[in-house]
Amino acid sequence: MEGDRRVGVAIDFSPCSKKALKWAIDNVLRDGDHLILINVQPEGYYEGGEMQLWEATGSPLIPLSEFSDPAIMKKYKVKPDAETLDILNTAARQKEVVVVTKVFWGDARVKICEAIDNIPLSCLIIGSRGLGKIQRVFLGSVSSHMVNTATCPVTVVKA
Repeated sequence: MEGDRRVGVAIDFSPCSKKALKWAIDNVLRDGDHLILINVQPEGYYEGGEMQLWEATGSPLIPLSEFSDPAIMKKYKVKPDAETLDILNTAARQKEVVVVTKVFWGDARVKICEAIDNIPLSCLIIGSRGLGKIQRVFLGSVSSHMVNTATCPVTVVKA
């Protein structure tokens, strides 16, 4: 089964999602695995035909070389930071993993569940902001939703 694993990491470039990414690289990834970054952007109005097509299904899988190119990522309205790119490039070299990104638009809870089933992912690692019980009720917790509804194993990395 080596090389067939698709390890998903939900990433929004926040400190807690970067911590989840580092944890996944250090504790889950093995040589030959596929590291699939799931990024969900808020819904918006898009004039371009590609964006209208991708809004329902998500973007095509974006290789790390394109993910590192600001001009290409501008088309997806994603701005990866230098620290995240450094972590990914290092992991790709040292662990010999294939790194790709898939961008979705809409509600993170719904789109991450779709990604788990459609890619399909072997497991998902997601960060937690550490919301209290009352905050989770009003703001909603994506990590709690994933633990309760995902069809693959989910690991929550606390901030």
